[in-house]
Formats: sequence, structure tokens, C-alpha cells
Amino acid sequence: MKLRLAILATVGVALTLYLLRYVGWHAVLSAVGALGFVGFAVFSLCSLLVFVLLGAAWQVLLGGPGAPRLALLVRARLVRDSCAEVLPLSQLGGIALGVRAAILQGLAAPLAAASMIVDVTTEMLAQIVYAALGVAILAARAPQNARTASFVAASVTGLALAAVAAALFIAVQRHGGRVAARFAARLTRGAGASLTGSRHALETIYRSPARVALSAALHLAAWIANGAVVWLGFRLIGARLDLAAALAIESLVYAIRSVAVFIPNALGVQEGAYVILGPLFGVGPDMALAMSVVKRARDIAIGVPVLLLWQGAEGRRALARAAVSSAPGDGRAQ
Repeated sequence: MKLRLAILATVGVALTLYLLRYVGWHAVLSAVGALGFVGFAVFSLCSLLVFVLLGAAWQVLLGGPGAPRLALLVRARLVRDSCAEVLPLSQLGGIALGVRAAILQGLAAPLAAASMIVDVTTEMLAQIVYAALGVAILAARAPQNARTASFVAASVTGLALAAVAAALFIAVQRHGGRVAARFAARLTRGAGASLTGSRHALETIYRSPARVALSAALHLAAWIANGAVVWLGFRLIGARLDLAAALAIESLVYAIRSVAVFIPNALGVQEGAYVILGPLFGVGPDMALAMSVVKRARDIAIGVPVLLLWQGAEGRRALARAAVSSAPGDGRAQ
């Protein structure tokens, strides 16, 4: 597994370097430099605000008097995304560590895993709608030629397959409880989750379809908000495009990233998607690639502090356990 990830990451880095050379280092770096420190800080802060919507989308699935605080889920979601964007992990690895971060903050292991599975599901449903919006904008706004027609046709086929996959995923959760519970237990390996507890948690969440629908709606709002942040980023680096074009580019970039779910950090895939999609909406390859570079820098600027804080919390927990296990009266030799 580690060898496969290393090979994929190496290929992704090589593709990114090739695109930078193809487009032109100086043009890309000049566009990135136009952002400036203040612009980058504003861009990063706006990106952080999107996590409030992401945390809320997770929280509504856990409604009730014992629902965890929004701040807890926002922090766990930050860990999930930071792991997926900074560490050499696939998105699935980020999901597992996001579950662990929620457990570390006090959320019961079965509930953390089950709610994360449903949260990923509602996010997937929202992303399908978001991608459909992007395809519609592409079909209406992009130059009408054979290249655009082929891309639209491929996108529609991809959306249909994604909808089928989402339906099957939901069916497994609703009617294949044991299979879904086993997957939930794998997400919490070593955290004390049981098949029975995970299965019961999934059933409890799905008893409230209104909460599931609200979670999907909040995720759609988060996708659109993220697209608006990227539109702001494009404007800050000097690209002239409207919000609809930015939403279309961003929705399709993430759709392409989702296909490459097993490639660490979507290295090379994100960059290639921007270079392909940008010109369809009048954005030069240099500006499009610069936007990808800015997003990578933002992910590092946000993700590294988040991961350091998370590791600090993990270290304190390990020290506390060691102190308890070595305390007098625990039956161990002193």
C-alpha cells in the first residue's frame, strides 16, 4: 500500500512539474506573487469560514440533547481535510483520521464513525448536484466545439455513474447494515468501536431523513461557498471571470479530483484539471495553474498548524494514559 501511494505521489509531482514547465514558471509565479501577503491571508481566512458550514452539516446528523458542539466537529473536519491535503494520504486516509480526531475530543467511537460515513454520503450527494451545476454552466458558456461537446458528454456520463454509486452506497448503509458497520469499525480501529454499536448508530441517523436532507443542503452551501472563495482568489491574482464561471471550474475540478480519490493529495490531477478547464472560461493556463498553486499553499498554511495541534493533543493523551497505567495501585510492579 505504501509503495503504491509513493509511486502515485511521484507521478503526480512529475506531472505538476511538467505542467509548470509547459505553462511557464515565470508566468505562474508572477500571478501567484500578485496575490500578496494580505490577499493570501484574506483568501485563507475565507476558506476557514467554509469549515463552519462543513461542521454544521456533520452536526445536524447528530441532533438531540447530547449532540456534540459545533466547534468539536469543525476541528475534526479540519483534521480530516488537513490530513488529506498535506500528508501523503488518500482522501480515505483523511476520513479515518478525521474520525479519530472526533473520538479524541470525546465523541463515542461508533457514533463518530457512523456519522462520518453518512456525512461523506451527504457530501457526495451535494457534490453531484454541484458538479451538475458546473456542467450546465459549461454547456451554456464555453465555446461550442467538439472539445467542449466531448467534455460535456463525458461529464454527464460521469454524473450518471456517480449517482448510481451514491444510490448503492446508501443502499448498503440502509440495508446492508453489517457491511456498513464493519467499514465503520475499520475507521475506528483500536478505538473501541463495535459492529453492533456502529450499526445501531447508522440506523439511528437514518431514522431522521430530514436531518440527512439538511446535511446535504448544508454541504451544497459549503461547495458553493468554496467556489465563491476561489472566485475571490482568481480576482486577487488578476484573473477576470465572473462567479458562475468560477463555480463551474471549481465544481468540475473537484469532480475530477474525486475520480482520483486514491492519488495522494490529488497531486498533478488538480493542476491538470485547472489547466484544461481554465481556458474554456477565458482564464489563461498560467492563471489557472497559479490558482492551483495558491490553493496548495493555503492548504499547507492551514493544514500544518492544524496537524501540529492535533499531534499535540494525541501526545497529551498518550502521556495521560501512561501516567494512569503506571500509577500506584494498578497492580503493576513499581
